[in-house]
Amino acid sequence: MSLINTEIKPFKAEAFQNGKFITVTDADLKGKWSVVFFYPADFTFVCPTELEDLADNYAEFKKLGVEIYSVSTDTHFAHKAWHDTSEAVKKIEYVMVGDPTTTISRNFDVLIEDAGLADRGTFVIDPEGKIQIVEITAGGIGRDALELLRKIKAAQYVASHPGEVCPAKWQEGEKTLAPSLDLVGKI
Repeated sequence: MSLINTEIKPFKAEAFQNGKFITVTDADLKGKWSVVFFYPADFTFVCPTELEDLADNYAEFKKLGVEIYSVSTDTHFAHKAWHDTSEAVKKIEYVMVGDPTTTISRNFDVLIEDAGLADRGTFVIDPEGKIQIVEITAGGIGRDALELLRKIKAAQYVASHPGEVCPAKWQEGEKTLAPSLDLVGKI
């Protein structure tokens, strides 16, 4: 079953952000655009490159009114230890959520059951708490923050411009499409 346009399920978890432990719930993701960014595990190889890429572009996400929640099945204590010891992860200012119970990973259907780890899943949540973008990649394939930013801009544009859609490779400010009978077979 597709998760697109479904409301996020309830959860409560401990997280690490800016030197503090905090509690995060599904309610925190509502009222603004959010990215839930699952990765397999702390102290690994591809994961810190992705998280650093998000950290390097975090200001751009914030300009769009987007909060990032990175999630792995590690604890919030492990997130702090990794943050304190990795130059790449030390850059992170966004929320690092611990999911040792695997509740969140199960809610988003990214749990690798036999490993107790999450797949590389990216979910963009709209202010109503509905999932608008789902991307899941294999463990060895890292994601790109700039492409995620492009997709979020498209999702925000479509949400605020009913009746318009964004074509492939659409960039902010470029022409969109208005689906109609006149366009059928002409693209």
